[in-house]
Amino acid sequence: HVQLVESGGGSVQAGGSLRLSCAASGDTAVQYCKGWFRQAPGKEREGVAAIDVDGSTSYADSVKGRFTISKDIAKNTLYLQMDSLKPEDTAMYYCAAGFPDAAPDETTRLGWLLTGGDESNYWGQGTQVTVSS
Repeated sequence: HVQLVESGGGSVQAGGSLRLSCAASGDTAVQYCKGWFRQAPGKEREGVAAIDVDGSTSYADSVKGRFTISKDIAKNTLYLQMDSLKPEDTAMYYCAAGFPDAAPDETTRLGWLLTGGDESNYWGQGTQVTVSS
């Protein structure tokens, strides 16, 4: 059984920064890709960033250059550093894990983000990020 637990959310003013963490427990090694997704009230869930076991990353255009996804293998923890935050970044942020057979190529990672993580096998409970103007 795999469990993902997010933390680090909060309220910040526009232009500020937050760092989200996602601690994984259980046999997450069978999942070749992990990512961050977000959902604002009344909107569809959207992908933010993904990273595979080789460290290859993909980002949504809306966060490229402002957000950085990373991982600490020893701690089995996924991170999302969010800088230059905007009010439109306000959402519940979730981490997810997927792709049990092989690491996805960039096209597949971007597709995973574009579909809002439809092929994910595991999800965290979410952490709220609120950015005020």
